[in-house]
Amino acid sequence: MKKIKILFVILSLTFIAAFVEKDKVGKFVGVRGKEIITPDGKPILLKGINLGNWLVPEGYMFKFKKTSSPRLIDQAIIELTGPEKSTLFWNEYLNTYITKEDILYIKKLGFNHVRVPFNYKMLTDEYYLGKNNRGYEFLDRVVKWCKEAEMYVLLDMHCAPCGQTGDNIDDSYGYPFLFESPQCQEKITSIWKDIAVHYKDESIILGYDLMNEPIAHYFENRDTLNKSLVPLYKKITKAIREVDPNHLIFLGGAQWNTNFKIFDKPFDDKLVYTFHKYWFKVEPGAIQEYINFRDKYNVPIYIGETGENTDEWIKDFRVLLEDNNIGWCFWPYKKMDNPRCIVSFKIPEGYQNIIAYADSSRQSFEEIRNKRLLVKQADETLHQFNLESKMENCYFNAGYIEALGLKPVKIK
Repeated sequence: MKKIKILFVILSLTFIAAFVEKDKVGKFVGVRGKEIITPDGKPILLKGINLGNWLVPEGYMFKFKKTSSPRLIDQAIIELTGPEKSTLFWNEYLNTYITKEDILYIKKLGFNHVRVPFNYKMLTDEYYLGKNNRGYEFLDRVVKWCKEAEMYVLLDMHCAPCGQTGDNIDDSYGYPFLFESPQCQEKITSIWKDIAVHYKDESIILGYDLMNEPIAHYFENRDTLNKSLVPLYKKITKAIREVDPNHLIFLGGAQWNTNFKIFDKPFDDKLVYTFHKYWFKVEPGAIQEYINFRDKYNVPIYIGETGENTDEWIKDFRVLLEDNNIGWCFWPYKKMDNPRCIVSFKIPEGYQNIIAYADSSRQSFEEIRNKRLLVKQADETLHQFNLESKMENCYFNAGYIEALGLKPVKIK
């Protein structure tokens, strides 16, 4: 009788564990053939916006032409204000540029997800934007806000160890060293596994975009580099699946997420293939290769970045995507003094001097000393930049919002 009771307890616990696991899996977004489906099994067309320039600052959104990547922007600000004040600027910036109010506004407009570009350095002891190891502070924050707003989050490693692109957008050193460095490949794998451990039970997270726009087109050895991409995707995915069986994994093609020829049969049952496309003539044939890929392998496709164009172009491309049942995420949500985004803010007084300094030649300490004298009260001007970028001081671009098939809503 005692053995029977023990066996009954074991079977009961096994049943409960299986039920809990089944219930947990049922809370996550999944895939079914070519569709991305909600936890209740219904297809969802993703409509999102990128939170660009927040956790990965980009020079062109600061109106800089030459100072383009996060580390170069940081260097210019340090030269102008000193290390202590530059740290104060970045702390204020990170706490101001995107806030809960921004997320609630995005939800109110009708988006169902945001894509969050981040730099791997935030999760390591490497210096980044005035600090070593910011950890999950800001990722946790945006996940919490989106959970409250009932809006999905796609985590996008925009900047990978050693650089996956070889240009300013990955904060690298001009070459995608990631694909030639076993050490850096171990590092990105370890970081993604840590992210998966941290968020494995968080159902508001749509999935993990493993690396943004790998391998720029202008490297002569790009074909060789391309051959390293899918094996690395498989390595990272295997590590994630050891701790997280639930979340979708987004794989971008080579050459700025445009080249799907690197892919063959899917190696995981929860993959989404993501392409990026800018600056082309909107016509059905422009995306046919991606549709063909979807049909051949019976998998979902998604455009993780597009935009930076006229309202007419935005509308035409958005309609083309929706006509072909392709979820989208336009770029970006916020920019300074620019109509090609959801919300914008004005240029602070004196900021032209910051631009002039950032874009000047500063190849010697003498040049730095002489040119910084021409910029008065740089720390105050940068503080005003942060104040202007606050949601309460922004204005919305009605034409851009309407082009996305959404209805403009007043900010205040």
